[in-house]
Amino acid sequence: MSEVKNVMIVGVGGQGTLLSSRLLGNALLAEGYDVKVSEVHGMSQRGGSVVTYVRFGEKVYSPVIDKGQADLILAFERLEAARWLPYLKEGGTLIVNDQRISPMPVITRAAPYPDDILEKLAGKGVNVVALDALALAQKAGNAKAVNMVLMGVMSQRLNFTDELWQETIQKTVPAKFLDLNRKAFALGRAQVT
Repeated sequence: MSEVKNVMIVGVGGQGTLLSSRLLGNALLAEGYDVKVSEVHGMSQRGGSVVTYVRFGEKVYSPVIDKGQADLILAFERLEAARWLPYLKEGGTLIVNDQRISPMPVITRAAPYPDDILEKLAGKGVNVVALDALALAQKAGNAKAVNMVLMGVMSQRLNFTDELWQETIQKTVPAKFLDLNRKAFALGRAQVT
């Protein structure tokens, strides 16, 4: 692959976006790609927006993704999907967890939470894959495994073997959370998208 591919992982602080970017980066490195990862934490400690850029190819010179360049956006929450949509290229894929996490302006009633986000996203000329990753994470054993469910869904878009993903999960995830994360990843990977 000579063309550089761009993936953005977006969510709210505490959702596991950074672990997801490490997992993706490690899988890409194992496949022999040059990989650049850049994390923007924002107010992640207070539930603020978190975005990670993951760029990979034969040779990658910069970790930054500009507007209209992302091939895929993995969004852990609906409003974050809408916030980062301008970065997705036309015909790109948006995988979004159909979950609502209210930001501070909504909590303080300074702004309403938009009701029709998924409908608006679907009308933007991109491929939208929306799913209830929270329900699948709970089925795996813990609501905090939403990130691994979404990684499982995203893994369908990369032609890597399940063996590679399992080895990468083993190397990336703390041992005490390994079984949970493997279950959540498998549930996501089994989704028909």
